[in-house]
Amino acid sequence: MSKPLKPADYLKKILTARVYDVAVESALEPARNLSKRLHNTVLLKREDQQSVRTFKLRGAYNKIAQLTPQQLKKGVICASAGNHAQGVALSAHRLGARSVIVMPTTTPNIKVDAVRALGGEVVLFGDSYSDAYAHALALQEKQGLTFVHPFDDPDVIAGQGTIAMEILRQHQGPLHAVFVAIGGGGLISGVANYIKAVRPEIQVIGVQMDDSDAMMQSVAAKKRVTLGDVGLFADGTAVKLVGVETFRISRALVDGYITVDTDAVCAAIKDVFTDTRSIVEPSGAMAVAAIKKYVALHKTKGETYAAILCGANMNFDRLRFVAERAEVGEEREALFAVTIPEERGSFKRFCELIGTLKGGPRNVTEFNYRINDAAHAQVFVGLTTLGKGESGKIAATFTKNGFQAIDLTHDELAKEHIRHMVGGHSALAHDERLLRFVFPERPGALMKFLAAMRPNWNISLFHYRNQGADYGRILVGIQVPDQDQQLFAQFLSGLGYPCVEETHNPAYRLFLRSAA
Repeated sequence: MSKPLKPADYLKKILTARVYDVAVESALEPARNLSKRLHNTVLLKREDQQSVRTFKLRGAYNKIAQLTPQQLKKGVICASAGNHAQGVALSAHRLGARSVIVMPTTTPNIKVDAVRALGGEVVLFGDSYSDAYAHALALQEKQGLTFVHPFDDPDVIAGQGTIAMEILRQHQGPLHAVFVAIGGGGLISGVANYIKAVRPEIQVIGVQMDDSDAMMQSVAAKKRVTLGDVGLFADGTAVKLVGVETFRISRALVDGYITVDTDAVCAAIKDVFTDTRSIVEPSGAMAVAAIKKYVALHKTKGETYAAILCGANMNFDRLRFVAERAEVGEEREALFAVTIPEERGSFKRFCELIGTLKGGPRNVTEFNYRINDAAHAQVFVGLTTLGKGESGKIAATFTKNGFQAIDLTHDELAKEHIRHMVGGHSALAHDERLLRFVFPERPGALMKFLAAMRPNWNISLFHYRNQGADYGRILVGIQVPDQDQQLFAQFLSGLGYPCVEETHNPAYRLFLRSAA
């Protein structure tokens, strides 16, 4: 790279950047619900409104638009499995240039098809981005193509900097900080150059995932650090090595850094949806998660922050995971392992205790139990909470009242796997009937069920998970003696809850039914 550009050089490049042939000036909207909760004004820069649902087309187009006619005739190339690929393909197509996009062979078909639909020639090579990158450089040399780097290029950086230009034009009042997600550093380099040149009093805060913090580690070490591995939840910012130029700029101009974890990002995705009814990708919500963490750390009130929603290319099948982890991320849900005496009435006593917790009764968000021991029952319980830091107190209350409890709210194994694995065969589950119920999602529905049961009927299996609807789906195993079958039918009829008998379901027989 030639002589490093000065901030004044970047300011000029940003002011003259060619991005609006393909990009729109995205909205800067207040997040009213989140602002009210945080007692600070939160503004959302809606880069999810771009045609490819990401800011990446700004930098890609500005880079390609600067090329000579001869370079455009030969074409461009990049290595990417994500948003940059779409930005390059669209930009090249608009400028009449050939684009070659090298993607790992592991890239999902939906992303490959999206690039092809935008006019890109897809080359699948290697198992990783590194393999694809090396192959792209080889093809560049062989075919005389121009390489379009995803972040470490002054023209790309200048294109991304137009976002900051728009923010300051759209909001001319007080602005205390702008929060920017960092992968390779192209976005924050452009944003920081513009803001520090025009309004240096505004803080620029970089945001990274706690398992993909290459820029933070590099700045701390005063040299670029290569990560051995990166987390892939926020794949848009999962970069092992930041750029030479982006590191130089970030080290000089970025005011501070914050890391966020998976649960916090899931909660932020929900916050964005609540205010905008739009779903952003994990990288797109990182800045919002960081604002929440910043406010909690610094106890601020009455300040104004901007978060750049940098992308919204979310795979639909990830939404289940996001929804499940969002409540835990906000600590609106707490998880526990609770030991209950395996005796008639103990389950009912435990539910009654939940209803008398300090601060008021809590909704049960999840309950997983399978009979396994003649003396004790191990249950996995989820409860709504009234605020952060409450889970430890609830666990202590359970233990004090004779139900030994372990707080699993921050246990990754429990959140990721154990909650889905409670069950199995049980030699103790004789005379078991298995039923799927639909319960109204309201306080007292479960107690009505328990109160209507005969004392000699034992619950041998219970599985429930709140799905956010106005009704809950519950799977229950009940041990009913042969002589009580008619009474059990009357119980089901009088209960009034829709149910389906699953006692003869082959899946139940294979995985849950007693071997006896």
